Parts: sequence; C-alpha cells; structure tokens
Amino acid sequence: MIKVHTFAILALLWISVGASAQTSANYPTQPIRLMVPWPAGGGVDSTARMIAEPLGKRLGQPIVIENRAGAGGNIGTDIAARAKPDGYNLLMGSITPNAINVHLYPKLPFDLIKDFTPITFVSSLPIFLVVPVNSQIKSVSDLINFAKANPGKVTYGSAGVGSSQHLAAVQFMGSTKIDMMHVPYKGTAPAEADLMAGHISVMFDTATAIPFITGGKLRALGVMSKKRNPVLPNVPTLDEAGLPDLYASSWYGLMGPAGMPASIVSKLNAELNDALHSPEVQKRMYDLGAEIGGGTPAEFSNFIQSEITRYADIVKRSGAKFE
Repeated sequence: MIKVHTFAILALLWISVGASAQTSANYPTQPIRLMVPWPAGGGVDSTARMIAEPLGKRLGQPIVIENRAGAGGNIGTDIAARAKPDGYNLLMGSITPNAINVHLYPKLPFDLIKDFTPITFVSSLPIFLVVPVNSQIKSVSDLINFAKANPGKVTYGSAGVGSSQHLAAVQFMGSTKIDMMHVPYKGTAPAEADLMAGHISVMFDTATAIPFITGGKLRALGVMSKKRNPVLPNVPTLDEAGLPDLYASSWYGLMGPAGMPASIVSKLNAELNDALHSPEVQKRMYDLGAEIGGGTPAEFSNFIQSEITRYADIVKRSGAKFE
C-alpha cells in the first residue's frame, strides 16, 4: 500500500510539472492584466500604455491596463503582489511604491524584494527644474541667489509628499544650502497648472513638463541627469550649472508577483527588450524625453535594490513620514 501510494503521489507530481511546463511553453494563451497603481494620464500610466500594445503584439495576446490608484501607489502594488504568479498578472513598477515608500510608511503590506519578480527596466524620465516663463529667475544661480536673499519666499510644488519631485527638491536644497517652502499637490497636473499661473515659484518636474517648455509656458533652468536631454539640448545639466552629482528621475519597469516561472520571465524580458528597441517605441520614448531602458531581470533587480538604498538617506533628510 505504501509503495502504491508513493507511486500515485509521484505520478501526480509528474503530471503537475508536465502541465506547468506545457503552460509555460504555450504562454500566453489569454489576455494579460497590467496593473498600474496610479491614475490614468500620469507618467506610470503613459509608459504602461506605450509598451502594452507593441508587447501584446509580440506575445500574441492583448495587454489590458488596470488602474488602481491610492496610497502613493501602494494599493495597486499590493494587489499585484498578491496576484497569481502565472504571467497573466503583471505590474508597472515605479520609483515611489517600489523604492521610496518603504522609507515613508512605518509598514507596507508587501515586501519590496521578496514579493516581486523584476522583469525588465523600461525607462526613466529625468527631473527638470522649471519656473514660469515670465519669472525673473533665468538660471540655476539666479534661483540660488534669490532664495538666499529672500528666505521663505520661494515655493516649490510637487505631486505630493515623498514623490520623486519632492525628494529632488530635498537633494537640491541640501546641496545649495537654501530653504524653499514645499507645496504638495495631489498629482503632477495640478502642480504644473499652479506653476504656470504663477502661484508657486518653481518645480522639479518630470518630462511631462516638456510640452509646456517647448510651448513657451515654462522655462527649464536645468536637468537632473548626467547628460543633456536630446529633446531640450539647450538646457544644461546641474553638473554644468556647478552642482555636481545631483541626479533624480522617475523610473518605470515591468514586474510581476514573486514565484513566476523562469521561462515566462525570460520570454517577457526578451519580447519587451525587442519592443523597446523598435523604431515606434523609441520615437514615442524620445518624444516624451525618456531614457530607454532594457537589460536583464537581474540587472533590473540590482537597480531596484540600489534605489531603495539611495533613497533611505534622502527621505530621512526630507523629514517626510506617513503614519
């Protein structure tokens, strides 16, 4: 009886492994859900939609975007972490829920490392230092000098406390020894609207500001990247402005729940890398001012861990905390 029972168990395991391998080999056979833990229209959502169509074409199945916003990206990210790791439930990971929030919230409902499978780094959007086009501030040095001569008069907007925009300003103030008043908004769009209306002085904005810069509504003083952005080649880096090593960006990457089959991760990574190097995606990324990613799952994993470490001190200096 013991031998028969053991044989039956082994047979079931063999069937299960075989079925799993067959499922992975045929993947995908149904539409794929891509969780976007932010509202429609923002950088995370725009990037997700930018890759969804070309990636879906390469996989032979549509990729359906699901927006589940709230709690700085934590709600949708938690849903994605708890989803079945079968390759049909993916996440558009981003800097705030996947690197910054762990330092802002006393406890997250998910573990940034143990609960996710990094697949491919997609892109990053550099942070631009911008002012209203009619501002008397014409350069980075103008801003520094004005802030020092007028303490408490310079205000800066952001998409919210703990956002990449807020923390970029924290880095800037720490380096220049100036003090600016933070005005947090519920998203990038309302902050940009108030900046253009002159209600706030400056903003450390993502590349969503590019249309306003090229359209003559905002003036870019500098970009927080190692090289100039090709869309705005006349805007100097902060390195060039005399402030070395001040780099900030909003980044995005494809992820899934922990425990995804290696063969599915490999297929998604290969197809997404191919999509990122296609002329159609490269043009859309270029127009957005994005720096195109790519690479292996291991490289993306290492990058996420380095960002978690890097932002620990930045968040501490900001004083930001959610209870």
